[in-house]
Amino acid sequence: MTEPPVSTSDIERVFREEYGRAVAVLVRHFGDIDTAEEAVQDAFMTAVQRWPSTGLPPSPAGWIITTARNRAIDRFRREASRDERHAQSVRLQLDQTQRTRQQTNEPDEGDAVQDDRLRLMFTCCHPALAPAAQVALTLRLLGGLTTAEIARAFLVPESTMAQRLVRAKGKIRDARIPYRVPGANDLPHRTRAVLAAIYLIFNEGYTASTGERLVRDDLCAEAIRLGRLVASLVPDDPEAIGLLALMLLIEARRAARVTPEGGLVLLASQDRGLWNRGLIDEGQALVRECLRRNRPGPYQIQAAINAVHSDAERAEATDWRQILQLYDQWMAIAPSPIVALNRAVAVSEIAGAEQALALIDGLALEHYYLFHAIRADLLKRLGRSREAAVAYDAAIARTNNAAERAFLQRARDSVRPHERF
Repeated sequence: MTEPPVSTSDIERVFREEYGRAVAVLVRHFGDIDTAEEAVQDAFMTAVQRWPSTGLPPSPAGWIITTARNRAIDRFRREASRDERHAQSVRLQLDQTQRTRQQTNEPDEGDAVQDDRLRLMFTCCHPALAPAAQVALTLRLLGGLTTAEIARAFLVPESTMAQRLVRAKGKIRDARIPYRVPGANDLPHRTRAVLAAIYLIFNEGYTASTGERLVRDDLCAEAIRLGRLVASLVPDDPEAIGLLALMLLIEARRAARVTPEGGLVLLASQDRGLWNRGLIDEGQALVRECLRRNRPGPYQIQAAINAVHSDAERAEATDWRQILQLYDQWMAIAPSPIVALNRAVAVSEIAGAEQALALIDGLALEHYYLFHAIRADLLKRLGRSREAAVAYDAAIARTNNAAERAFLQRARDSVRPHERF
C-alpha cells in the first residue's frame, strides 16, 4: 500500500507539536541552548528534504530527536581539536543525565521535576535572569514561539525581543548557569515565572498571533499539561491551582468559539451547549478550592471571572456586577493597563459604553490590537461611526491572525459601509 504523501503542513504540525520537547531533550543531553536549537532546526530541515519521499517515520518525535542528537555530535567532532577529537566523541556517548548528576552531586531521588520540558522551563526561570527574560526564553524554547510572537505577547518591538533573547542565552552560557532541577525547597521561588510562561503559551495557543487558524490546539494542550504538572509539584500554591482552573475554563469554550469555516465567535454569541461541561466542572471545583484558601492572586481572580461566565446559561444572564467586583479586586492587587481595559468592558455592560470609553481613552495601549477593537465597539455603540471605523482599521493593522482580521473587517464594514472616509 502506498504511503500518503507528506506535505509541508504535516511537517509544520510536527514542528509545532514536538519542537519544545526536542529542544528540552537536547539541552539536557548537551547542556547548551544554542547547540540544542541549532541541532533541532537542522533535523527539521532534513525532515523537509526527506519525509516527502520517505513518508512520516513511525515516531516523528523520536526521529527528530535522534537526528538532532547525531547532527550535534557530528558538529562537535568536526569542531574539536585533533587532540580532543577522540575524547570528545567518547564523552558524548555517555549518559548525559547521570553525568550531570555526578557533577552536581544531585541524587536521583532529589529530582523534583521529572519531565524534560518542565525541567528546562524551571532552568530558564533561573533567578539570575530578569523576570521578563525568563518568560521570553521559556516561550522560545518550550513553546516554540517565534521572536515576533513573543514580542506580541510582551507588546514590544520584535527587535527589542530578539536582543532580550540573545542576552538571556548569553548570560546562561557566560555565567555557566547549571542545567539541573531545583530542589523541592527552591520550587516555590521559581514558580511565578514558570506560571507566567505557561499562561503565555496557552494564550498563544488560544489566539494564535499569526497564521490562518484562530487556535493552536497543540499549544493549548501543552500549556494545560504543564499546568497540571506544576500544580502537582507545588500543591500549596493557590496561584498554580488558579492558573490551571483558568486554562480549563477557557479551554471549555473552544468548540463554540470557532465556526465550521474557522471564523471567530465572540463569547456573547457562542452556543453554550457546545461548552465542555467536564472541563467547566473541574475548573469550577479548583476555583472553589482557591476560595477556601483565601489567598487571592491574579490567576485565581481570572479563573473566578471565567467561572462566573460559565455559570450563565445565556449571555444575557451573566452576572456582570460580580465580574466587575472581581476586576476591582484584581486592580487592587496587580493593576495594569490590560486589566483596566478588560474592567472597562464589564463597566460597559453595567453603566454603558460612554463611561467605559472614558476609562480606556487614557490607557497606554496604542500597540495592542484589542485596545483598538474594544474602543471601536464602544464607539460603534455610541453611534460615532467615523471614529469607530478608524479604530477598527487600527485594530486590523495590529493583528496578523487571519480569523481575527476577517472578524474585524466585517465589523469595520458594518459601520456605514457605503460611506467614504
